[in-house]
Amino acid sequence: MSGESLVDLIAELPSGAVVCDLDVVGGYRSDMASLVPAGQPIAVVRPTTTEEVSRTLAWASRTGTVVIPRGAGTGLSGGANARDGCIVLSLERMSAIRRVDPRNHTVVVEAGVVNAEVTRAVGEFGLFYPPDPGSFEVSTIGGNLATNAGGMRCVKYGVTRQSVLGLEVVLADGRVLCAGGQTMKNVAGLDLTQLMIGSEGALGVITSATLRVRPQPAATATFVASFDTLAQGSEALEGIFASQVTPSVLEILDRHTINAVEDHQRMDLDRDAALLVIGQTDGPEAGAEIERLVGACEVAGASVAVSTTDPAEAHLFMQARRLAGWVVMEAGPTVIEDVAVPRTRVGELLAHVDTISREVGIPIATVGHAGDGNLHPMLRLPDHSGESRRLGLDAADRICAAAISLDGTITGEHGIGELKREHLHHQLDTVSLDVQSAIKAALDPSGILNPGRGF
Repeated sequence: MSGESLVDLIAELPSGAVVCDLDVVGGYRSDMASLVPAGQPIAVVRPTTTEEVSRTLAWASRTGTVVIPRGAGTGLSGGANARDGCIVLSLERMSAIRRVDPRNHTVVVEAGVVNAEVTRAVGEFGLFYPPDPGSFEVSTIGGNLATNAGGMRCVKYGVTRQSVLGLEVVLADGRVLCAGGQTMKNVAGLDLTQLMIGSEGALGVITSATLRVRPQPAATATFVASFDTLAQGSEALEGIFASQVTPSVLEILDRHTINAVEDHQRMDLDRDAALLVIGQTDGPEAGAEIERLVGACEVAGASVAVSTTDPAEAHLFMQARRLAGWVVMEAGPTVIEDVAVPRTRVGELLAHVDTISREVGIPIATVGHAGDGNLHPMLRLPDHSGESRRLGLDAADRICAAAISLDGTITGEHGIGELKREHLHHQLDTVSLDVQSAIKAALDPSGILNPGRGF
């Protein structure tokens, strides 16, 4: 370790880039994973340029200081929680949209740009950015890239990695890596772009990205269907999967979630429904395709199944889904799980979650991206006590085990973080874990980047 101290880093960076005030630092200690403890950082560093990030990591490498990269702090796995004695590296001030190229359908943005701002920036050219996590109005592109975030449109357009052409990444020693490029096809060397996506800040700090945007669809149609039983809802999903229609959105809300939304805001949802299915189609055949999906719901015994091509009505349908996670969290202590299974096994996973809820004694409100098999069971804890924490962890363990038993994964889009590290060896074999450790050791030999997270 060198003889340098935090004073040397403060001297290297512009005034105000390094914050040591405890009141300010306290706001950067954790993300939204309530079951993961947070340590006390010695400072928060808020760079505005890639060069400042490079200087910070070079200093951290020389001094052996742990660095916790951070976006907007909307993560749900503890991946951005501070460690004692670390610095938190917040990319929030790197918020420039560097270039919009409407003819090539690309946009270059810095890591601190909020997800929704990308679509707003390209919207005037008739384009949009497909990945839309539930936190799209507040989460940043850097955080989305670090966890390979998804959202409601994944079923048709893919998760974040399907919309990334290139990255600028600062490595642990301060060197700047430019991976990928501006082209749709690129097989020059190993695909380091895809390696960095989903690596949770453990291999490098992403400072900017070249993103692929797409033309706005010519038309959109939306449907909503209610079901009295989970079995009927599961049968409807099976019918949709067999319909040869690829919806742009296919979402579900269970009874607990429906009632949480209605408690928050009257939307005239059926409080007695076991499952609510919401879907969209887009493109020139949107209207005809949505009727095929409605038909699949009616065959399965939907108590209500309606569709619309009116944007205002569609917004109301989708608003219920957009609100779901936030209103459940606002109602009390909540742990939001994130598991995925092959989409034809969503019904089985819903049944497992219902059983786990009854056996553990915790209400579990489940929402999910049914179109790609990714569910978010939300554990509604009675309080913040140690016993509630134990019950929550027990339920989370069982949900992860159920997902793996159904050929699934312990995380679809939230990442491993710290919350799920102990589950990783249940899904991945020793060869996979050894290879990941070797990559980490090669890129971060001192282990200063987000240690104990991800893999």
